[in-house]
Amino acid sequence: MTSRYRSSEGSQGLNSPSPRRRTVVKAAAATAVLAGPLAAALPARAATDAPAFLHGVASGDPLPDGILLWTRVTPTSAAIPGSGVGPDTEVSWTVAKDKAFTTIVSKGSLTATAASDHTVKADIRGLEPATDYWFRFSAGGTDSPVARTRTAPAANAAVAGLRFGVVTCANWEAGYFSSYRHLAARGDLDAWLHLGDYIYEYKSGEYAARGTVVRPHSPANEIITLADYRTRHGKYKTDPDLQALHHKAPVVAIWDDHEFADNAWSGGAVNHTEGAEGTWTARQAAAKQAYFEWMPVRPAIEGTTYRRLRFGKLADLSLLDLRSFRSQQASTASGTVDDPNRTITGRAQLDWLKAGLKASDTTWRLVGNSVMIAPFVIGSLTADLLKPLAKLLDLPQDGIGVNTDQWDGYTDDRRELLAHLRSNAIGNTVFLTGDIHMSWANDVPVDAGTYPLSASAATEFVITSVTSDNLDDIVKVPEGTVSAIAAPLIQIANRHVHWVDTDRHGYGVLDITADRAQMDYYVLSDRTNANATSSWARSYRTRTGTQKVERTYDPV
Repeated sequence: MTSRYRSSEGSQGLNSPSPRRRTVVKAAAATAVLAGPLAAALPARAATDAPAFLHGVASGDPLPDGILLWTRVTPTSAAIPGSGVGPDTEVSWTVAKDKAFTTIVSKGSLTATAASDHTVKADIRGLEPATDYWFRFSAGGTDSPVARTRTAPAANAAVAGLRFGVVTCANWEAGYFSSYRHLAARGDLDAWLHLGDYIYEYKSGEYAARGTVVRPHSPANEIITLADYRTRHGKYKTDPDLQALHHKAPVVAIWDDHEFADNAWSGGAVNHTEGAEGTWTARQAAAKQAYFEWMPVRPAIEGTTYRRLRFGKLADLSLLDLRSFRSQQASTASGTVDDPNRTITGRAQLDWLKAGLKASDTTWRLVGNSVMIAPFVIGSLTADLLKPLAKLLDLPQDGIGVNTDQWDGYTDDRRELLAHLRSNAIGNTVFLTGDIHMSWANDVPVDAGTYPLSASAATEFVITSVTSDNLDDIVKVPEGTVSAIAAPLIQIANRHVHWVDTDRHGYGVLDITADRAQMDYYVLSDRTNANATSSWARSYRTRTGTQKVERTYDPV
C-alpha cells in the first residue's frame, strides 16, 4: 500500500434516548450532575482552556483492511462528559506505519459536538492486513497520546497463531484496574476482548470491595439518564491502566447487564424501578447511546453488539448481545426455564449464530458470550455456601437449582444451539465468557445429566472479574478459603467442569494455533492496591477435534 493520504468518515454513535433497579432512587438523585464535583474528578488540565484529550484514545473491531478509531476531546473546561455543553470542535486524525509518524498512510478530520458528548469515531479503511499501525488525534494545536493498533489478517490468510487478552467485570469502586496494566505491558496482543460489564451503574457505595469503596466513581448517584451514563463512561476512561491498554491494542467489546442495569432483559431489569426511575425504554436507549459514543465498537445491526469478525483461516469470532432481546429471567418456583417461548438471544440472533457457525470455514469458531453457557447445578452446595453464592448471582437465598440469568435460565435456546453443533458436526467451537466473577474451564455437554457418557458439543473458558466481588469477598474470608471448599462440591455436581476458582480476580490470555486453543489464567495480588502484581494461576486448552478441555502445565 502506498503512503498517500486517505480520508474516512467517522460515525458519531447511535442517537437514541434510555432506563433501571432494586431499591427506589429518588428522582432528584437521577438528574445529571454538572460541573463542580465532576470537574474535580477529571485529570488536571492547563489553565489556558485549550482543547484536551483527557480520556485517551482507543481502537477496536479490527478488519483486514481497517480499524475503528475513537477519542473524546474536551474543548473547554466546562465541556465535561455529560454536561451537554461546549463548542463544535474540529478533530483531525492521523494513521502511520511507524510511531514517529514518518510514513503517514491515512488522515482526515471530524467534528466533535455536544450532541455526541464530544466523542468521535473514524472508521478507517484501505489499510494492510495483519499490520501494526500508530495513530493520534489533534484539536486546536493539541495532540492526543499516540497509540498502537493492529489490523486483522486477510480473510484467506494462513495464520500461525493469534493472541488475545480477555477481561470482564471491572467495577471502579471495588479496586484498581491492574489487569489492564499487566495486559498492556505484554506487547504481544493482536487484540483484547472485553466480555461485558465495562462499567457499573450503581450509586456510590452500593457495590464496592467487600462493602468498602476503594475509589469513588462519578456521578455519585445511580446512573439513569443519558448525562449519567456519559459521565460514568467518562470517569472510567480516565483510569490510567485502562487508557494504557487502549493505547497498546484494539479492543473487541460486547456489553452485559451493568452497562444498563443489573440483570437487564429486553423489557426491564432487576435494578430498575419503572416510574420512579423513568421508563425502561428511555433508560435502555440512553445507556446504548452512551455506550456507542464512548466505545470503539462498530455495531453490525443498529442498537446491538452482535457481529462477527474474522482472523484469517485460523478463527472467526461471533460476538453476542444477550441483553437486548432476552425474555425476563424465569422464576424457578414457576418452573419456566425450559419454556420454548422464552429466549436469551432472540430468534434472529440465534438463527444468525447458527448460520455463521455452520458456514464457517476457519479452524476455530470463537463465541464472545457474556454469561455462562455450560450448565451449573447450584443446589447441591451446602447452605453456608449456597447463600453467599445466591447473593453474588442475585438469586433467592433460600435454595435454588440454577442461575436463571445464564443460559441455564433459557434451556431451549441452549438445546437448539448445541443440537445444531452436533447434528452438523461443527467442531472446535469455544465459548469465551464473563459475568460470573469466577474462573472456569468447562466442557459444554449436550446432556449434562448423562455426562460424560453423552457428548460434549463445545468448550468454554470463563474469565473472573477484574475487580468485582467474587465468592470469598461476599463471605468476607481470606482469598482461597471458599474455593478450597466450594470447587470440589461444584465439580462433583457438574462433571463437565474441569476447574473452577471462586475467589480470585484477574484476566486471561487466549492463544490459538491450528492444533489447540489455550487459556492462561492470571490472578492479581490485591485488587485494592494500585500497584498489584500479577501471577499465572493455571492453563487449560482444547485440542482440535476433541470438544473437550484438558489441563496444561505451562502458559504460552
